[in-house]
Amino acid sequence: MKEKKRNKLTGMLIVLISAVIVVTGIALSDKDGDAPVKKSGFITTEKRKETESASPGRFEEVSRIEQNIEITIDYNDETEATEKDETTTTKKADTSTTTKEYEYAYAGFNPGLADMDVAEWNLILVNRDYILPDGYVPKMSEAVKGSGVNLDERVAPHYQQMYDAAKADGITLVPLSGYRRVSRQKTNFENKIQSYIEQGYGRAEATQLAAQIILPPGTSEHNAGLAMDICSLDVSFENTEEFKWLCENAEDFGFILRYPKDKMEVTKITYEPWHWRYVGVGHARIMNEKGICLEEYLAMQ
Repeated sequence: MKEKKRNKLTGMLIVLISAVIVVTGIALSDKDGDAPVKKSGFITTEKRKETESASPGRFEEVSRIEQNIEITIDYNDETEATEKDETTTTKKADTSTTTKEYEYAYAGFNPGLADMDVAEWNLILVNRDYILPDGYVPKMSEAVKGSGVNLDERVAPHYQQMYDAAKADGITLVPLSGYRRVSRQKTNFENKIQSYIEQGYGRAEATQLAAQIILPPGTSEHNAGLAMDICSLDVSFENTEEFKWLCENAEDFGFILRYPKDKMEVTKITYEPWHWRYVGVGHARIMNEKGICLEEYLAMQ
């Protein structure tokens, strides 16, 4: 008798617990009966649209086509005031130091300091062998009104002039990426190194391979605000009307194709038809006439 009573009580307890679970499940589900959305640190698509709509003016004249690319472009690279790791000074950086404070734990690299006192600022050489001084941030200006993409203020007017001239010919030279923070360059470079390591390369070899595509932090012309990636980040850009126009006219505004296909042994950088560097009209015309890159041109000076 006691056993029957105990079993009855147990059964009632199980029914009660089941009822509580069902009620709780209903309360946690939404009105359509779907499982509740879990909260996370990621921005939902709806929230991202909200955020983007709150910041219009991202160069709406031309729709940018997103590509599956290795390089991360931070379209807010010019907003230095929000960064804790770099200075916003518009004064010329101190170039007296001969060493960098960046952690240059990159195999095979020991760059010297770029000559920031060169007679013509537009010929500053920044590459695998020459690095910008610590804390160097150019005084910037918008490359094209409304684009939100910046260049060194001495270069920006020339890009605007080139943009306007191309526009008159029915060509739109979208300013995709100009000035880039050193911190962003570091992230891009180290991500590329990691991608090669994951393919089975050792760190030293992975670093050298990465540097053929993305320069180490502080050694990119983007960090100096002297170059612009135009329209695309894909080699197929060479087949476009925009690229053809640049090849025929960019020198008239002081820009050169910085990493030509036939100069990879000199620049140590893969062919980048989208990367155009300001050097000045006279210098650009001479380089194009002689068929030489910036490193070769400076060696002749």
